[in-house]
Amino acid sequence: MSEIKNYTINFGPQHPAAHGVLRLILELDGEVIQRADPHIGLLHRATEKLAESKTWIQNLPYMDRLDYVSMMSNEHAYVMAIEKLLGIDIPIRAKYIRVMFDELTRLLNHLLWLGCHALDVGAMTVFLYAFREREDIFDMYEAVSGARMHAAYYRPGGVYRDLPDTMPRYKANFKRNEKDFEKRNGNRQGSLLDFIEDFTNRFPKYVDEYETLLTDNRIWKQRLVGIGVVSPERAMQLGFTGAMLRGSGIDWDLRKHQPYEVYADLNFKIPIGKNGDSYDRYLVRIEEMRQSNHIIKQCITWLKENPGEVIIQNHKIVTPKRGNMKTNMEELIHHFKLFTEGMHVNEGEVYAAVEHPKGEFGIYAISDGANKPYRLKIRAPGFAHLASLDEMARGHMIADAVTIIGTQDIVFGEIDR
Repeated sequence: MSEIKNYTINFGPQHPAAHGVLRLILELDGEVIQRADPHIGLLHRATEKLAESKTWIQNLPYMDRLDYVSMMSNEHAYVMAIEKLLGIDIPIRAKYIRVMFDELTRLLNHLLWLGCHALDVGAMTVFLYAFREREDIFDMYEAVSGARMHAAYYRPGGVYRDLPDTMPRYKANFKRNEKDFEKRNGNRQGSLLDFIEDFTNRFPKYVDEYETLLTDNRIWKQRLVGIGVVSPERAMQLGFTGAMLRGSGIDWDLRKHQPYEVYADLNFKIPIGKNGDSYDRYLVRIEEMRQSNHIIKQCITWLKENPGEVIIQNHKIVTPKRGNMKTNMEELIHHFKLFTEGMHVNEGEVYAAVEHPKGEFGIYAISDGANKPYRLKIRAPGFAHLASLDEMARGHMIADAVTIIGTQDIVFGEIDR
């Protein structure tokens, strides 16, 4: 009689639940996972190598394309690294704008995570709800930077420009008349800050809707409770950060424990899980969305009361205003040098990290005093999480592997960098 042996299957990279181009090789005993081997290398963006051949400022748009769901958070770590090497401080208004957009980006990330995670597990409605709110945040991105996703809005020394006084509106066309758009333009009559404020007033009700659909839903709980349990000690050993670490009960958040920009002046709480399973990580991220909304409200209040500069006026780092460049020879030279050669950054090495929506996102850079990085290394949070997939999936069913990939909130641009 022949022996029954384990068999091996490919999960992805074309699988809709693979969250990018993850090729997962599963060794199965029936439907039970004995071993999971995540294979990376199918995307390889080569960002770290490309950075060595581009100027410091030319590398900025590459950051948006790493984790392409948390664009401005990636930029933030990169510009902080440059500012540390240059030894400069940025205007306080720019700090508040950065924090506000960091938290809007956290909402953008968590909404995609929630929609996709629910869709992977089998709940479709949440996906449609979450994308409704993402459209509003994309409109905020577009209003401030001109791009809906890859903003390149943060700059060494501050942000590209101040928040606009008017919010773009829908216009009538041959398909829809003016009356159809009156209601849709109702919250677009004021500035961008007014639009964001209106969104923050509406958003808690939307989170309640997600929770009504999922939190006490018995199918959702059956699919998540007790799945992918990671103990607090093991979470630290595996290098977890962000919601993956806090879901296991570890109170660690860079915004509180190593505050940067103006986080030390803001009031917010850090949600912590108890059981370290997929359900706890879901609850942590849901509460994070509520706390982010609270932070954004505080930033709006401060920004409305405190106008001012949003970028430093050192023209060896920041381009002069266009009007001045056309009338002043010295500023024309600065403009020409910055766009042809780029800025020169002081010699040294630096590590700068932010509390990215997925965890600790860090940039380690070495400068030899030239206009390009000598070396640039990225500490992507998703890489450590994906490395734990084998351990988290063992003994679970194939269907649970999908839940575990979803709870890790993986985006491949930063993992296969």
